[in-house]
Amino acid sequence: MHQVKRILKEVKEYKASSIATPIWMLVEVVCETMIPFLMASIVDKGVNAGDMNHILKIGAIMLVAVAIGFLGGVLGGVYGAKASTGLAKNLRESMFSKIQTYSFSNIDKFSTAGLVTRLTTDVTNVQNAYQMILRMAMRAPASMICALIMAFMINGRLASIYLIALIILAFIIGFIVKKAMRTFSEAFPKYDALNASVQENVSAIRVVKAYVREEEETSKFHKASENIYKIFVKAENNVILNQPIMQLTAYTCIILISWIGAKMIVSDSLSTGELMSLLTYCMNILMNLMMVSMIFVMVSMSTASIKRISEVLEEESDLHNPEKPVFEVENGNIEFKNVTFAYKEGAEEPILKDINLSIKSGETIGIIGGTGSAKTSLVNLISRLYDVNQGEVLVGGRNVKEYDMESLRNQVSVVLQANVLFSGSIYENLRWGDKNATDEECQRACALACADEFINRFPDGYNTHIEQGGTNVSGGQKQRLCIARALLKKPKILILDDSTSAVDTATDAKIRRAFRDEIPDTTKIIIAQRISSIQEADRIIVMDNGMVNAFGTHEELLAGNEIYREVYESQTEGSGDFDSKEDK
Repeated sequence: MHQVKRILKEVKEYKASSIATPIWMLVEVVCETMIPFLMASIVDKGVNAGDMNHILKIGAIMLVAVAIGFLGGVLGGVYGAKASTGLAKNLRESMFSKIQTYSFSNIDKFSTAGLVTRLTTDVTNVQNAYQMILRMAMRAPASMICALIMAFMINGRLASIYLIALIILAFIIGFIVKKAMRTFSEAFPKYDALNASVQENVSAIRVVKAYVREEEETSKFHKASENIYKIFVKAENNVILNQPIMQLTAYTCIILISWIGAKMIVSDSLSTGELMSLLTYCMNILMNLMMVSMIFVMVSMSTASIKRISEVLEEESDLHNPEKPVFEVENGNIEFKNVTFAYKEGAEEPILKDINLSIKSGETIGIIGGTGSAKTSLVNLISRLYDVNQGEVLVGGRNVKEYDMESLRNQVSVVLQANVLFSGSIYENLRWGDKNATDEECQRACALACADEFINRFPDGYNTHIEQGGTNVSGGQKQRLCIARALLKKPKILILDDSTSAVDTATDAKIRRAFRDEIPDTTKIIIAQRISSIQEADRIIVMDNGMVNAFGTHEELLAGNEIYREVYESQTEGSGDFDSKEDK
């Protein structure tokens, strides 16, 4: 129930439409219920009595009732659509905004495909259910009650047939819907697997084609699609019983009413017009019961979606600003004090163990280590993408937990391993670093990152359109654009996480020289697999199994650290990168 309340909070400015919808539906119901009653009057007191004035008078009232009922139906539909689509809009905006507040550890709980499904399919399910509830949850029960009252007013004996049928159907439909709800709750999570297959295939379509894996990927998609098909068929097989049961009940009621009613007409205890009205009310009651069953089905379909949406909205970031945050980062000093870190609380083995480091502002620090040695995890703690489990990380002489997170991250610029560009021009991508950067500042940053070399060769230069994900530029070009984007932030700390791996050694050297000459006061941390990329650094950290194995200059490590010396010798002999030592 609390999940439903959480969803309803997003109605917000559409409360008036949500209230207006059932009111107008009630107007439609009242007018609709009057029609058979008025028709009976025309037949009995007008046609049978030959009273044309009565026919015209009641006929005019019927026209007014029809017009008002039509208006009520139209306005109910308009306001219902406005309220439901408004709720969907607010849900998507709230979910998207909430996701932006997540820390990396929060994001790790949800798959990308799962979040996409929640923002699309699940929200659409809730939207449809909300519109159905606003319109039909008021209309159908109200129409049934009004029809029953009118039927009892005409003839209680015949109306009791409806009541008995209604009670029997309510139990049968309740049983069917309960079974369907269990099946539907299993169905929607299957969309995650389907979306994951689509996302993975489309984003890696070049790899798929390069390895001629189209048939295998199609088979994987078919399997995910088949799973959804099977579970929905199972659910619909339950729901589909509604229609034949309703029809059987309706025809049984019509036969009984016609048979008993005909006898009553013969005995003058019922008029022809009243029998016509009772038959009309019969169909009205049973059709509205069908609507009620559809509402339950729709709600059952949306129950799982409500739960999944609520999970996103109720997920709280495990990173929070302090009550009185510090907004100014004084300098690029970095210090790790007895830092231990694990991605999950209670993990058997921490990722980082008892890290102690002190880095001065303006230093260039290299980090090298084998795959899985926690190099990236180490630098992620500097910009507080994760919080430490034990110890503390200091930037500018203060614990990172004391800073306003936005201010801290604006001063710690990170070029991640997975370089991401967005659809738009090169200028637009660069201005992710500084939205107010001038063209000259963008070009200056590109010159430092050695990106101007290839940008100037493009026909449209800096206005060249970048496809989504940067698919129309090479890996090395993408890396240099990401470095330029990071430089535009004018950070006090710049972290390059293996972000020159696709750049040739000559260009790599130019970038490092530009950093040394142009941003001497910025602390530069370079994670690399090539020793040539970091050997000119002021100091180098050697990571091994989540610990700092050594920390010193190139010469000191070459003389006193076995791991570093082995890697250096293997690379200078031309046999590969850091991980090649594992094959020796």
